[in-house]
Amino acid sequence: MAVKGNAAPETGQAYARARKLWDQLGSPSEFLRIPYGQQAHHAGRGEYELALRLDEDLLRVSRQRNDSAGLVLGHLASGRNLLMTGRFAPSRSHLEAALALYDPNSHRSLGRQIGFHPNVNSRFSLGLALFVLGFPDQAFAQISAAISEARRLAHPQSLAGSLAVGGILLSLLGEKEATLGEWADQLVALATEQGFPYWRAQGTIYRGWARVKNGDVAAGISLLRSGREAFRGTGAELLLPHYTDLGAVACGIAGNMEEALTLLGEALRIVGRTRERWLEAELYRHEGQILQRQENSAAAEALYRKALRIAREQEAKLWELRAAVSLARLRRDQGRRVEARKLLAPVYGWFTEGFDTPDLKEAKALLDELGGA
Repeated sequence: MAVKGNAAPETGQAYARARKLWDQLGSPSEFLRIPYGQQAHHAGRGEYELALRLDEDLLRVSRQRNDSAGLVLGHLASGRNLLMTGRFAPSRSHLEAALALYDPNSHRSLGRQIGFHPNVNSRFSLGLALFVLGFPDQAFAQISAAISEARRLAHPQSLAGSLAVGGILLSLLGEKEATLGEWADQLVALATEQGFPYWRAQGTIYRGWARVKNGDVAAGISLLRSGREAFRGTGAELLLPHYTDLGAVACGIAGNMEEALTLLGEALRIVGRTRERWLEAELYRHEGQILQRQENSAAAEALYRKALRIAREQEAKLWELRAAVSLARLRRDQGRRVEARKLLAPVYGWFTEGFDTPDLKEAKALLDELGGA
């Protein structure tokens, strides 16, 4: 898993054979790495529904046996896969359960068994879920804690995973480019030293995005492209919509609208095929932004409405806020200021934290401009 990546065919073959042996032996608890690793392989390939069925099996067996280690892994796996499929509230519940059940003494061996420390993985996954659910301060705290814990444990795989998810958060946040660049450099250095191509590719992508945000757009796009191709080379589908979206946004910044739309179309096709829906609302919103820049306001409004609907269905408050801001801006430009304010005010009013983040500042400035806060 570390050397080839979760999604590599060799990883899948190893776990399929191990699973047969595990079943023949009566599913012994000392080999929980097998069902956990098998679901991780399928999730890495974007086969989420199969992965979630494997998660349910692991939780069922662990409950029957009152096996706390199996429950930690089952809740962690369920939380991560529900997160990727856009089911954020149940994802949060599972990840919080994994952290509550984890005992650093009795579960210490899990780090050796599954290749990383489950408390670290639970924390950074919970951080991403909290971010999308509308709790950016708590999200950053969880991911920072995961990185600190991985450093303390001096465990390369745990640290690589933490830095990678930290890169997701910072690339979505829209600020802290210096921190993103530092984490990306650390991830590339660690992955190069340890021989982790999966994480090296991710570090290259975040390096590229940091370059784009710092104004070196051409070099950044080149890194985004090479990192994405290296990531695909591991067989991974997991996170491809996000990495393709970063390339699309970068092309939009560079003024290459047609390539941006092509990449967004590719990202949405991946979503349709794998059901990795956690970023779906943002993909439609970004497509709307490109079409609005091309003066196709009707199509842009339809896409903003679609993004808003998906975000509400998923209880993704941050995506809902972003879609509401984009739609409110469009309505303002059309002279529909009262409608714009009525749309945005209740969404902004829901938030209880993150008021110093770009998203909340932007929404507040727009509301002030529209005559209401």
